Amino acid sequence: MTRTTPAAIQRCARQKLGLLKLRPEQLEAIQSILDGRDTLVVQPTGSGKSAIYQAAGLLLSGPTVIVSPLLALQRDQLDSIASQPHDQRAAAINSHASAAQIRESFERLRAGDLEYTFVAPEQLRKPEVIDALRAARVSLFVVDEAHCISEWGHDFRPDYLRLGAVVDAIGHPVTLALTATASRAARQEIVERLRMRDPAVFVRGLDRPNILLRVDKFDSEDAKTAALVHRVVWAEKPGIVYTATRAAAETIARALRDQDVRAEHYHAGLPARDREAIQQRFMDGESEVIVATNAFGMGIDKADVRFVYHFDLPESLDSYYQEVGRAGRDGEPAEAILFYRAQNAGIRKFQAGSGKVVAEDVERVLDALEAGDANAAGVGPRKTEAILQHLADLEPGLDRPETVRLIVERRDLLLQRRRERLRQVQAYAALTTCRREFLLRYFDDQWGACVNCDNCAAAAGHFLPAEITGGTRREVA
Repeated sequence: MTRTTPAAIQRCARQKLGLLKLRPEQLEAIQSILDGRDTLVVQPTGSGKSAIYQAAGLLLSGPTVIVSPLLALQRDQLDSIASQPHDQRAAAINSHASAAQIRESFERLRAGDLEYTFVAPEQLRKPEVIDALRAARVSLFVVDEAHCISEWGHDFRPDYLRLGAVVDAIGHPVTLALTATASRAARQEIVERLRMRDPAVFVRGLDRPNILLRVDKFDSEDAKTAALVHRVVWAEKPGIVYTATRAAAETIARALRDQDVRAEHYHAGLPARDREAIQQRFMDGESEVIVATNAFGMGIDKADVRFVYHFDLPESLDSYYQEVGRAGRDGEPAEAILFYRAQNAGIRKFQAGSGKVVAEDVERVLDALEAGDANAAGVGPRKTEAILQHLADLEPGLDRPETVRLIVERRDLLLQRRRERLRQVQAYAALTTCRREFLLRYFDDQWGACVNCDNCAAAAGHFLPAEITGGTRREVA
């Protein structure tokens, strides 16, 4: 088989996608896919990860399937593809598509008239979708925002954990996983869950030197809240404030509005229509600040976000850096400040420990499953789903006591990993050395001399912009 040359890849991207030139990290990932290797790419948002699957898909014979977690993301990608020099024939199979539209998409797949098909992971539990993809002989299976496998799959989106079975069911096409951040442990889980075979793994360019990294410490909740509000009022906007709870998002947004800041709150408890409207107002510049839980931000490609502040500890360094990376995408100065109070770790510790299962829970689910309805076990939907997922991961043929023991052990191990990720966040908050080096080491990326974190600025005797936060007074900003 003749190997596709870099010049041919560049020509395809220029003529079909309207891209003047692919970057070296994009080229090496595309070449890996064209060589038939499963591939995992960890690159920051805005680095052109979508161009990787778009170009590779065009150069492979057969359609490309993209698993994308949010309808807004799918719409953005469809709009992007539609704006290219040549219409590349794309469609989405999701909950907003009518039965007639889905049937049309299946027919176009069978006829070879679709190059890109976007699906949510939940659609892939449907036999008719699997049958259509198998018949279409998919050449490239893409999992966008692949960090969702480890961050969401165990509790909120269990269909992410079943994607490996989907890959096998449709003939194991070349598989590509894309994400902006993933630690070594997260990368390992992505590879295992997707059943990747000898994958090429590329971790590139995660450093964002234009973003100031800083932690401000506080002894009281009132001081922390006052400092955050003060900082947002005077900061260059637009910006995002992340909180650990819905209640905090609403309270802080209200406090900012009282200071004449055009702020709105956003969390998963709001109706989908309201969330879409809030997001659009922020994108259009009608809102200056979004105060949100981690439900906000994925797929938000707003270049001029000037700050990302964390009012509470993030749940992991993975999610923290993902959220921080939404600032300064235009390359201009931006800042990421963690407002830290050690006592607040209790919220995250509670969240990290939630979902624990004991042997009795497992026994009840197994009894209900044998009776025909696992959801009748009475242990709650999330625990039931978690137990069923762990059950699906076990080898068949185990006796019941061994099954119960292994499920409890695996769940305990998962919660232990969550607690460890929280400890790493606390270590970052307490750090007295370079924050940038700490983060990039965590992601196994390279770093150079830091010029933009509070600790390095203090060590060098540099003074960043004047700071009065109501927290611990430091000679940095």
